[in-house]
Parts: sequence; structure tokens; C-alpha cells
Amino acid sequence: MTTSEDVRASAERIAGRVRRTPILRDGSALFKLEYLQHTGSFKARGMLNRILAAAQRGELPTAGIVAASGGNAGLAAAYAAREAGVPAEVYVPVTAPPVKVAKLGKLGARVVQIGDEYAEAYAAAIVQAEATGALFCHAYDDPDMVAGNGSAGLELLDEGGFDTVLVAVGGGGLAAGVAAALHGHARVVAVEPRTCASLAAALAAGEPVDVPVSGVAADSLGARRIGTLPFEVAVRTRMASVLVDDQAIVDARRRLWEDYRIVVEHGAATAQAALTSGAYVPAAGERVVVLLCGANTNPADLA
Repeated sequence: MTTSEDVRASAERIAGRVRRTPILRDGSALFKLEYLQHTGSFKARGMLNRILAAAQRGELPTAGIVAASGGNAGLAAAYAAREAGVPAEVYVPVTAPPVKVAKLGKLGARVVQIGDEYAEAYAAAIVQAEATGALFCHAYDDPDMVAGNGSAGLELLDEGGFDTVLVAVGGGGLAAGVAAALHGHARVVAVEPRTCASLAAALAAGEPVDVPVSGVAADSLGARRIGTLPFEVAVRTRMASVLVDDQAIVDARRRLWEDYRIVVEHGAATAQAALTSGAYVPAAGERVVVLLCGANTNPADLA
């Protein structure tokens, strides 16, 4: 189980290698601008911690790392591997956005596109890691990944002035890390697309279950099943899940651009959609931070 102590240890490990991302305060609006992180998403935190922790334990092979991703975790894996001086091989579905695939190549990773969903890329990556002896880096269901992601929550805690954090959820690695970091200080509310609601389904079933995956945010939030570790953290911290539809996500993304000139991917806009659609209504006086987690998107449709 990932705890606040694990998160603090990860923050010390990755210090100087990740950006301390700012908070935008505009009246009642509070945004944690994590899309300004290296590689354009929070996942650089978790992936760096995963690889550096493995190196400290003597578990980082010369064969390097293998990761599966809808795009953002792969970018983070390629970046972290380059920082550590080891090769990276990244498996992504054929539906991964071209902007993310192109960036992977620029970061020096070998890219393999296979399957229509993250789950298919994941299965192929597992086989490759076993065959080559490379370190498999799970995109979200790994204690080092979760703890590293939680360092964003510690930065929020240092700033203060909030009660609740809205976090978009796919596999759950970010929400779990932030919830672990903030446990006892603030609450985390998960926001999921109705078309790929892995946490909501797990909470209803009492355990992680497979869900169908589709919709505008599926490239980054399209995990077929919530991670076991993120689910455990969600239950322990009493995390709630609210659902938003695709149109609300599209509208929230456009409004972030029109009102703040913030360009994020649909997955990141999912958190903001909870507020703009009314899926989450803050209580009187409640101070809510929206964590904007990724910006690896094509901005052409925002003009």
C-alpha cells in the first residue's frame, strides 16, 4: 500500500529531475498545471521514480526498460530511460495519437504499435520484457509509479489553500499517488469519462473489473481495468468517482483554451469537465483544485 512516506521518499529521489509545476489562481478557479511537466504530463514523475528506484536496488538491467502506453506513459518512459542512460522500448496501440508517437521517436525510444487498445499493447510488452530481460515499467499499477506521481500532491500540500482536488482517472496511478500524499489533509475526487469508467465500475463491484473503452479521452484514460494498487488506495482514502460525458469533456477543453489559453488533451480536460458540466458541485466555501495532467494533443481543433 502506497503511503505518504513512500511519496515523500520518491520526491527526494526525483528532486532536480522533475519540474515543480505552478498553480494558477484566478478568482475561485485553481489549476495545478501539471501539463507543464517534462514530456507534457505527470507521468514523468512516476516513471523517473520507477527507474531510479530500480537502479538503487540493483534491478535496472543493461537491456533497459519496456513499457506499454496509450502515449503519455511511453513518453515518460523514454525520457526517464534517457536520463538513466538505458534503452527504452515502448508499445502503443495503433490508435495512439500521431503527436505522441512522433515524440517517442524523438526521445530515442524504439516504438512498436500493436492492437487497438492499451490492453493489447500491454500484453505484447509483457512478452517482450520476459524475452529480453528488460525491466517492465507498468504505466500505473506499480508502487514506485504511484509514489512518484504523488509528488505532485506534495507540491499542492506545500501551497495549501484548498480542500479538494479533482483528478482525471484512467488506470488510477495519478489519483492514487495524490490521494496518498494528501490523505488526512484534503480529499481527492476521481473524474472519469462515462465511456471508460474503470474506477466507478470497481467501486460498484467491490474489486477491479474489466470495462468497455471508447470515447474522446480513451487515448490517455482508456485503461480497461483500474490498477489493483490504485483501487486499494482509492478505497482506503474513500475516493469518490464522478462521471462526465464526451461532450462535457470537449466543451471543458475548449473553454480552458478560450478562457485561459490553456491547451490540454481531452484526458486532462476531463477533470475540469466535472465542474463545467455540474457533475461535481462544490459545497459552499469549498476550495477545489483541478489537476490538469497532460498536454500531448493536437491543438488544431481549438483554433
